[in-house]
Amino acid sequence: MGLSLRRSFSGLAVVAAVVAAAAATPVAQAAPDGSVGGDPGWTLTQDAPPKYPGVHIDWDVPITMSDGVVLKANVYRPMDADNHIVDTPLPTILNMTPYTKLVSMLETSAIAIPGLYDAIVSLMNRFDLFNLTGTGLGGLGDQIKLLSGGAGRTFAADPNLIRSGYTQIVADVRGTGFSQGDWGLFSPREHQDTVEMIDWAAQQPWSDGNVGMSGISYSGINQLYAAEENPPALKAIFPIVPGSDIVRDVAAPGGALGIGFAPLLATAVDATKLLPDLVSILNGRFDWKWLADRVQNPLTLFDLILAALTTPSIDNLPPSIAPVLDPGTPFRSGLLGHPEKIKVPTFVVGGWHDIFSNSEPRIFEAISLPTTEKKLLMGDWYHSTPGAGLGVAGAPPRMDVLQRAWFDHWLKGIDNGIENYSPATLFQQGGGWTTDTEFPRAGMTYARQYLSADASGSIATPVAHDGSLSSSPPTSTTALTVSPGLSTVCSRDAAQGTAGALGILDVCAKDSRISEVAALTFTGNPVTVPTLISGSVNVHLNTVLDATDGYWTATLNDVAPDGQSTVLTSGQLTASLRANDETRSKRSASGDYSDPYPILSLATRQPIVPGEPTVLDIGLEQTDAVLQPGHRLRVDIYASNFPRGLLLGPMLNESGLTPQRLVLDPSSPSFINLPSSRPI
Repeated sequence: MGLSLRRSFSGLAVVAAVVAAAAATPVAQAAPDGSVGGDPGWTLTQDAPPKYPGVHIDWDVPITMSDGVVLKANVYRPMDADNHIVDTPLPTILNMTPYTKLVSMLETSAIAIPGLYDAIVSLMNRFDLFNLTGTGLGGLGDQIKLLSGGAGRTFAADPNLIRSGYTQIVADVRGTGFSQGDWGLFSPREHQDTVEMIDWAAQQPWSDGNVGMSGISYSGINQLYAAEENPPALKAIFPIVPGSDIVRDVAAPGGALGIGFAPLLATAVDATKLLPDLVSILNGRFDWKWLADRVQNPLTLFDLILAALTTPSIDNLPPSIAPVLDPGTPFRSGLLGHPEKIKVPTFVVGGWHDIFSNSEPRIFEAISLPTTEKKLLMGDWYHSTPGAGLGVAGAPPRMDVLQRAWFDHWLKGIDNGIENYSPATLFQQGGGWTTDTEFPRAGMTYARQYLSADASGSIATPVAHDGSLSSSPPTSTTALTVSPGLSTVCSRDAAQGTAGALGILDVCAKDSRISEVAALTFTGNPVTVPTLISGSVNVHLNTVLDATDGYWTATLNDVAPDGQSTVLTSGQLTASLRANDETRSKRSASGDYSDPYPILSLATRQPIVPGEPTVLDIGLEQTDAVLQPGHRLRVDIYASNFPRGLLLGPMLNESGLTPQRLVLDPSSPSFINLPSSRPI
C-alpha cells in the first residue's frame, strides 16, 4: 500500500559564519544569517526543493525478533517523479516509539500537507504575535512556539529528510502500539530489540547499510541505549530531550516518586498500546497474538506506582516493587545508561528544565569522543517545549536543520561542516544563547556560600524565614523550622515535573514568590558585574527531624532587582536515602561534594534518629547561568516538593509530614558549594 506526499519549498539564503564569544560574559555572536553556532547553508539545504517529490509508506511491516516476538514498523521511502519507489540503496533513519506509530503517522501526514506546515512555522516565528511576556502567560507563548523549532519534523518521520534521499522507519517498541509482546520500560530485552532492528534495517535491499537514529524523549533514550552497544551499522544518533539515568531523572527524584510524570507516562503508553489495528481487522489479517499479549498485561507500571504510594511500611513492601528499590536488579540496571560506552557520533538536544536535565549534560561529558563527533544543545525548555524559538535571529538553527546536517555528514559523507559546529551551544539563563568549547565552562571555581540566619532584607513577601548567604560561617547556632506544604504546586519544579504542563503561568513557573511562602530563603548581596555559574551545585545541610524520615528540596534562584525570584536549578532528597556512591560522586578541590550521587537503595537506607543532627548533601541539576549586575543569588529550602516528587508510602508514613529543622551551626555549617566565575 503506497501513499504519495508531495511538497515544494523555497529556501532562504544562508551565509556561513564563525562564532565568537565575549570575554567577560560569554555571549555567542550570531552569524550573518542570525544563527548562533553557525549555519553554512544547512537551513537552505533542508528547506530547498527535495531531490525526490514523493513518499511511499509500507504499513505495519512485521519484523521478527530473535525470541519470536513480532514488532511492527512503518517504512517510509522516497518516490521519483514517475511515482516509482526509489530502488537505489539509501541510508536509513530508525525511530523506536512507545506512543504508537499511528500517532507518528498522523503527525507526519499533517506536516506533509502542501504549504501548511511551513506556513504554521512562519506564523509561530512571529514572536510579536506570540510573545506573551508581561501578560502572565509567557509559558503559553513558549508552548505555541514549539513547532517553530523543528519539533514536528524530529518527532516522527520527516518528509523532507525522506525526499532528500533517506529511508525512514518508525517502529512500535515491544508491547506498545501494534507490536507484540509485553512493554518492558527500557528493559534489557527492549535494548536488544533496538539493536536487532538496526541490523535488520542495514540488511534490507533498499538500505546502503548506514543507519542513523532519531526521535524525542523515549525515542531519544532508545538511541542512547543502542549506541552503547555500538552496532556496526549505526553511524550517528540525534537524541532530543533524552535521559540516561531514569530513576534519578524522573522515576524517583531524590528517592521519592516522580508523581508529576510517572503516571502520565504509564497512562500515555498503556492507553495507546490498547488501540487496535483497524486496517488489519478490515483486511482479515488481525494479529491475535497482539491481542493475547494485551489481555495478559493491559496496565504496565500502575501496579508499581500504586504499591509505591499505598504500602504502609517498609516491612510490607510487596515483592513486585523490590526490583525498583535494588540497584542490582535487571529492572534498575535497564534504567541506567552508560554513555561512556558510546562510540557513535552523538548530537544531544536538551533543556535546563526538562525532566531529563539531570542526564543531558552528563551524557555529553561522558561520551569519550572528540568534540567533532559529539555536540550539546541546551535550551531554556521543558520536556514539552524542545526547540521553541530556534531558527530565528539570535538563536541556533532549527532542530530539523541540525539533524539533517548531522545525518548528511555522518551517513552520506557530505562535507557540510557540521563537525565544526559549536561543541556546546547553551542558552545561558539570565542572558541568552551562547557557545563554548565545553560544558561545564572553563574558569569556574568552587567556593562555599554559607547559609546564615541574618535577614537579607530582600524579601517583600511572606516566607518561612528570610536568611542570607555569606562567605563566612555563622558565629552562633540557630535552628530554623520549615514545614511540608503544597505551595510548590505553583513552582518551576511543578512545571518541570509535569513535563511543562504547569509551566503556562509565569507567576508560578518563572517566579518563586508564591512557592517561597513555605521556604527558608537565603539571599546574597547584589552582584556588581556579570557573574557566571556553570556546572553542578551541591547544597550541604545540617538537619534535625522529629521523625525517622523526611524530604528536603533545594532550589538555586536568580533574584532580579524587582524581587522576581527565578529558579535556575533544583534538587531533592529523601533523608533516609542520603548515602552516596563515592565511586560516582564528585568533589571539588576543597573536598566538599560538588556532585553527590545518592545510591537510592533500601540496602543502604539509614533511618533518621529523631532529634539528632543529620548531615546530608542535595545535588542540584547542572546549570548554566549569568547573574546580571544588580541581581542576587538565592537558595530556597523546602520540606516537600509536590508534584515533582512525593515520598514513597512507607517513608511518607514515617515522616508524618512533621516540621523539619535546618541547623545553622558554626561547628557544622550548612552551605552551598557553587561553581562561579568570580566570588559572590
